[in-house]
Amino acid sequence: MRGTPDILINSAEIELWPARRLRARGNRDARALARARYVLRRKRDGRYLAAELDEGLLALVPRLAREPGLDEALAALEAIPTHRRSGIERVGELPLARLEQRLRVLGLDHGYGERTGLPLVAEPDWLALAGFDRYRRPLWLHVEAARGWRHLQAEALADGIVLEAISGYRSHDYQLAIFERKRARGLEVEQILRVNAAPGYSEHHSGLALDIGAPGEPPAEESFEDTEAFAWLCDNAAGHGFTMSYPRDNPHGIVYEPWHWAWHRA
Repeated sequence: MRGTPDILINSAEIELWPARRLRARGNRDARALARARYVLRRKRDGRYLAAELDEGLLALVPRLAREPGLDEALAALEAIPTHRRSGIERVGELPLARLEQRLRVLGLDHGYGERTGLPLVAEPDWLALAGFDRYRRPLWLHVEAARGWRHLQAEALADGIVLEAISGYRSHDYQLAIFERKRARGLEVEQILRVNAAPGYSEHHSGLALDIGAPGEPPAEESFEDTEAFAWLCDNAAGHGFTMSYPRDNPHGIVYEPWHWAWHRA
């Protein structure tokens, strides 16, 4: 099988993952992933839909042809560009598809953005592998944020500080799933909104933001501010383009998140 670049190709309904970065969920998946270049993965629930093999597309679900967004995903597969050129690679944005539908599910409308001052955030049309997170999952980020994170992490390590990524890019569908899981546990939407931005409004959609932790520390907890890792970030992150997005008493109504940092162009 020809080499696979470490990039995730994005479309509105389906992600195209390098097969070697996915875990098999059964014998059939294992056989397909061993031969595949890319795997089409449904964003809504993570289901593997099809594998791109040398001899063609292998369906991993029944009635693949009826899968929403399949034509768009196949077009993206055919148009995979070369992403290893010098300089800053071009990254486009996906349309803000089905956003109103997602907000209606939560009883929200576009007034949410006006009330919080949070902008709508489009998803990039491809993301770069920026290493792996604490749980050994691939960490996908916008290519510029990926470079910044690798440099930031390396400089911290040179100073004796270990920075762990907790999570990076999240799709609109993934953000909606966070809300659905918390609602299933009995939380109200307004309670969740104090911790998580509504689908379409999270910085994680852009691939420019990531949650950072330190070894031995619980993920995404305020106690992170008491670590040497946090102190080092406060002194050095800005030099690599990263800033903390939600300090105390931020105007968006989101709780203090010392773990959430985003990369910004100079």
